[in-house]
Amino acid sequence: MAEPVKGRGAAPAGKALSAEQVVSRFNRLRQDQRGLASKAAELELELNEHSLVIETLREVDPTRKCFRMVGGVLVERTVKEVLPALESNREQISKLIEALAQQLQAKGRELSEFRERHNIRLLGEEEPKAPAREGPEGGKGGPGGVLVS
Repeated sequence: MAEPVKGRGAAPAGKALSAEQVVSRFNRLRQDQRGLASKAAELELELNEHSLVIETLREVDPTRKCFRMVGGVLVERTVKEVLPALESNREQISKLIEALAQQLQAKGRELSEFRERHNIRLLGEEEPKAPAREGPEGGKGGPGGVLVS
């Protein structure tokens, strides 16, 4: 599911990421998640528009002229020609929305795992209650957390 990171923000296998790399990767994951959510919302609006047009065209005489935008060109067709194409498009948009929802859930899980793995806290978020630490250095504790705005 989650692929290894490639590019500038990645550290070679076995080496820890610096704080800047952790923040950069976290922000990139958040940006990806927002992009998926934005695209899903845009497709939801398009699906609603298709449904509204389909409902309207079902009440109209099938031989009536109607116009449809195809690739930036307005073409004249009849209702009986356009209606099946609109219904097909609506089905494809529904499937695409479902796929985006699954990707969005996967990205959310990846983001949560990354956040837990690197002990990332957002500004205004309280520090999680940690068990009592042992010794002068806090016992077994790992690397310090990263605070992200």
